[in-house]
Amino acid sequence: MLFTEPSFLFLFLPLLLGTYFLFPSQVRNGLLAAASIVFYSWDEPAFTLVLLASIGLNYLWGLALESAKDSRQRKGTLAIGVAANLGVLGFFKYAGFLVDSLNPLLETLGAPTLSDPRVELPLGISFFTFQAMSYLIDVYRGSFPAQKNALDLTLYISFFPQLIAGPIVRYKEIASQIRNRVVSHRLFADGVRRFVFGLGKKVLIANTLAGCVDRIFELPASEITFTLAWVAMAGYALQIYFDFSGYSDMAIGLGKMFGFKIPENFNHPYIARSITEFWRRWHMTLSTWFRDYVYIPLGGNRIRNTRTYLNLSAVFLLCGLWHGASWNFIVWGIFHGVLLSVERAGLSRWLETAPRFLAHIYTLLFLLIGWVFFRAETLPYAMNLLQVMFGLTQGGGTHLLVRDCLGTDALIAMLAGCFLATPIYHWSRAKLADWIKDLPDRNGRARRLQLAMHGESLVVFVILGLALIWISALTYSPFIYFRF
Repeated sequence: MLFTEPSFLFLFLPLLLGTYFLFPSQVRNGLLAAASIVFYSWDEPAFTLVLLASIGLNYLWGLALESAKDSRQRKGTLAIGVAANLGVLGFFKYAGFLVDSLNPLLETLGAPTLSDPRVELPLGISFFTFQAMSYLIDVYRGSFPAQKNALDLTLYISFFPQLIAGPIVRYKEIASQIRNRVVSHRLFADGVRRFVFGLGKKVLIANTLAGCVDRIFELPASEITFTLAWVAMAGYALQIYFDFSGYSDMAIGLGKMFGFKIPENFNHPYIARSITEFWRRWHMTLSTWFRDYVYIPLGGNRIRNTRTYLNLSAVFLLCGLWHGASWNFIVWGIFHGVLLSVERAGLSRWLETAPRFLAHIYTLLFLLIGWVFFRAETLPYAMNLLQVMFGLTQGGGTHLLVRDCLGTDALIAMLAGCFLATPIYHWSRAKLADWIKDLPDRNGRARRLQLAMHGESLVVFVILGLALIWISALTYSPFIYFRF
């Protein structure tokens, strides 16, 4: 079920909210857990058992970790639990890729080839598997005791707002909220506002740009001109940001409606002045997951430089594989790992002293190069597109598609995207709040605060109205990160 579907907006969510606040607090966790399973099974009935099996496995393994008698037994129990999680993820996500990669080699050697397992990828498996593994690792580390209540662990792993595409929530970030939380009027209103802004990001900006980007990528690489290539990649950079950050905003907003404070996942990544800074701002819950559970255990920054560079490359190779089972994602991950290593080797010092606009151009340029591998369906297509972008080959098409793609809607979406990708709106909102707070006249301050709130409410209603109009007019458009 999509957050942008009428069945969610006008049936599932209103019904759940109504029953949630009617029920006593003692049964609300059970209601949310059941609703989350229904939410998942709406589109993925065949794989609901995979989700439930993951929950049951990690519940039992958490208890086993806590009852282990010594360090050796604890390590062995953790290793089996993590291996089981990775085994399930690997089977569903990478079995077909491994077969496709091995068969050409087997044919060359004259050996029998492997049959294609044709395994369909369960929705959100990368996200709920990583949450489950973080739970086991933190229980092993003694960060908190294992959860004895199976229902509470079910809610943690399956909580519907962030089940399918994140943010990736650590158990320690939400454990106290599962046990005890309060929904205030302000928190609920803030959740509604955040959800509507996320809906607007997805429907009004990301979906509008997707139409242009998809039309260009449907062309053979030989027919894409220099202009088309750069329009496609600029559009895709904005599309993927507003698509994914829009989902995160909706997840955070939904969490607030039910009393949960889900961690932020984006912090205006396109204002970064280095790739290192970009990864501190983009998909922050995934970046910190790899930092805490892979990079630091490998030695982090406490080892010699050569080993650090290898660790960075290994972490981002895994990051690329996490995003998808294809050589494009592997190259994308290695590409970012190399860039981070080069920056750590000394480039970052130049970037810190260079003019801001040069550092910003450098970052955006290499991000766009990386997004080519992320968006292209095959590695040869990506390489051909890069050659066109940098004038090494000349596409044989025309520029007519640029005119067709960049109509009024797409231009407005691109301009709005460029504006909202910066912190200007949030900065202006904070400045307005400070100005109202500093006014000497209490009555006048109250009136201005009320006026500001009414103004923001009007913006929310306008965004919601436009989004609903777009939803009713447009066809199915899943979130990009659903396929990961």
